[in-house]
Amino acid sequence: MKKNKPIDLSPFQHLYPYPSNHIDLKGLKYHFLDQGQGDPVVMVHGNPTWSFYFRNLVNELSTQFRTIVPDHIGCGLSDKPSINAYDYRLKSRVDDLESLLEHLKLKENINLIVHDWGGMIGMAYALRYPKRMCRFVILNTAAFLPPEGKTLPMRLRLVRNVKPFAVLALQGFNLFAISALCMASHKKLGKSVKKGLIAPYNSWKNRIATLKFVQDIPVERNHPSYCLVQSVDENLHQLNHIPMLICWGERDFVFDTDYLKEWQRRFPRAEVHTFSDAGHYVLEDVPNETVDLVKNFLQTSASP
Repeated sequence: MKKNKPIDLSPFQHLYPYPSNHIDLKGLKYHFLDQGQGDPVVMVHGNPTWSFYFRNLVNELSTQFRTIVPDHIGCGLSDKPSINAYDYRLKSRVDDLESLLEHLKLKENINLIVHDWGGMIGMAYALRYPKRMCRFVILNTAAFLPPEGKTLPMRLRLVRNVKPFAVLALQGFNLFAISALCMASHKKLGKSVKKGLIAPYNSWKNRIATLKFVQDIPVERNHPSYCLVQSVDENLHQLNHIPMLICWGERDFVFDTDYLKEWQRRFPRAEVHTFSDAGHYVLEDVPNETVDLVKNFLQTSASP
């Protein structure tokens, strides 16, 4: 079998200078960062990002906390198996995160930072182990079914539902990851940052996760991941006593302010900061502001 194309880190190594760590998940290499010491801060990315997206938080927080940042299977520096070797479903993502945290023996005072599809993955894990959770940081994401009246944007519906087009566009031309460089960020990204964000998705085989993440969005009730999403939606209130910080880019064309309002409805005590000059990649658009807010929140907030 032809191996996946190697990932060249050299164009952005100065932005991502961290040693790699791996665990074995049923024969698959699951990559993660493990920087610093102290209470754990676990960061969970979405699609089409990877641990590189959280680099500024790792740099700043690892001086006081133990920062743990996994790359989902198919993403970043983790293995990118075929669909025959891994199902690329939400439950498997949550199981993988659980396996990592069990391996690291992290069972208390977990601070969870989530973005994009990482919100559903991370909060599903939190509902499995609510007593382990200490704080939440929410970054343009969802952990519930779409708010009433919301549907997938046309661009997502197209790549999700038109299979021949989706396979060619996402795996063949890397359309999802490349278009995100412009659409997900409101401000212009630097060349090294652009290279870093899309580096893992450098070949047809290495782009399988960007396709499968979109296909795993459970719009219909008969979708394999719908029941788990519905369960998280219905039980999310069990976590509303845990301190939460929300940093939200207002120019997100998927997770718009209707999703923000839903977070606020469910977590009325959350500390909320919105940014009119930021999009979906809120950590890229307003890095200094978000890093300072997250750091202050983790240092000062406490459970009631």
